[in-house]
Amino acid sequence: MTDRTIAVDYLARVEGEGALRVRIHDRTVEEVELRIFEPPRFFEAFLRGRSYLESPDITARICGICPVAYQMSACHALEHGLGLRVTPAVRALRRMLYCGEWIESHALHVYLLHVPDFLGYPDAIRMAKDHPILVQRGLRLKKAGNAIMTALGGREIHPVNVRVGGFYRCPSREELEPLRPVLEEALGIAEETVRFAAGLPFPAVEEDYEFVALRHPEEYPMNEGEVVSSRGLRIPATRFEEEFREFQVPHSNALHSMRRDGGSYLVGPMARYALNRDRLLPRADAVAREVGLEPVVRNPFRSVLVRSVEIVQACEEALRLLDGYRPPERPFEVAAGPFDVPGCAAATEAPRGLLYHRYQLDATGLIEEAKIVAPTSQNQKRIEDDLREVVTRSLELDDAHLTDACERAIRNHDPCISCATHFLTLDLARD
Repeated sequence: MTDRTIAVDYLARVEGEGALRVRIHDRTVEEVELRIFEPPRFFEAFLRGRSYLESPDITARICGICPVAYQMSACHALEHGLGLRVTPAVRALRRMLYCGEWIESHALHVYLLHVPDFLGYPDAIRMAKDHPILVQRGLRLKKAGNAIMTALGGREIHPVNVRVGGFYRCPSREELEPLRPVLEEALGIAEETVRFAAGLPFPAVEEDYEFVALRHPEEYPMNEGEVVSSRGLRIPATRFEEEFREFQVPHSNALHSMRRDGGSYLVGPMARYALNRDRLLPRADAVAREVGLEPVVRNPFRSVLVRSVEIVQACEEALRLLDGYRPPERPFEVAAGPFDVPGCAAATEAPRGLLYHRYQLDATGLIEEAKIVAPTSQNQKRIEDDLREVVTRSLELDDAHLTDACERAIRNHDPCISCATHFLTLDLARD
């Protein structure tokens, strides 16, 4: 009989503070806990008593890599409740802004955080010594995404031009035209990224995920759509809390999210792709077919390939929107009130997956209640399930290699900003 306890005190370079504990007894994995011990940040409480107009700027500070996702979910939720309908031109600008965030976030993860795993490097800095072109590709893609963020949002991080009802200011066509050569180059790099990622060495793994994502009647989902799952769920985003529930676990300060029946589920690129493969634009569709990417990907290690296809999709979409852009007559719509209306809820697709917001306003437009369910919160239980499978398959490994296997399993899901150099520091206790 052998007991092993793997206790990892700190998960380095994630956006927040976390740890991992795995307990093995008699060759059976008895306990897997992804411990998120960062102190509560109280963003939902910060919003109470503030004007609904402040919500996009406050929630953007939740994440430095995905601020647009929080701004868009806030805007859509409030506009849904207030009955605001933005113009097609404003809608197009929002989608282009979201494309910028997808590009920079996915490029960061693919090239700087995930690819080193497959090539056997501890981090992108040491990988750059042998493969400088790879790192340069990632930085050029990230720069292209940041250029969109700056042009439409006013700056790369925590954009300041987004508001409920639209934008404070909409750019002219002439102001956006310099984005064209940047995006054309990025689209070519993105296609090469897919071809490169397709040649990486992937372990033969299949997981039984329930995928959850938005689905739009015509588009690959970003800002709008129904909430659907691979097991038949189809509901408007306003009913999200009827089908998904959050709960507290003793080992984490972050809430876990589960299906109503208690099962875990997965949001993010693999879910979006599985549920919206038929919505890819022509070049994204063509390169996915070229490399033989299956319609539904259940190997979490191949998520790097799905993310790469989504970079192509975002570059292609941004160029398409740029071609058709005509400045709106007015940059934003204004709600007349009263504001104490039900149904201020919506979801959009952050780079890491479905992001749900709900608000309750009083008659003057002040926020009485706010609820935000982030993608990483929704994926935590599923990541623990993946870790259990990884450890069960890897019991013959020594402690160092077992720790490395756990690192890679977590990085597959990009649980917020970073996972790089020494993601896990192993402290092993044997009974």
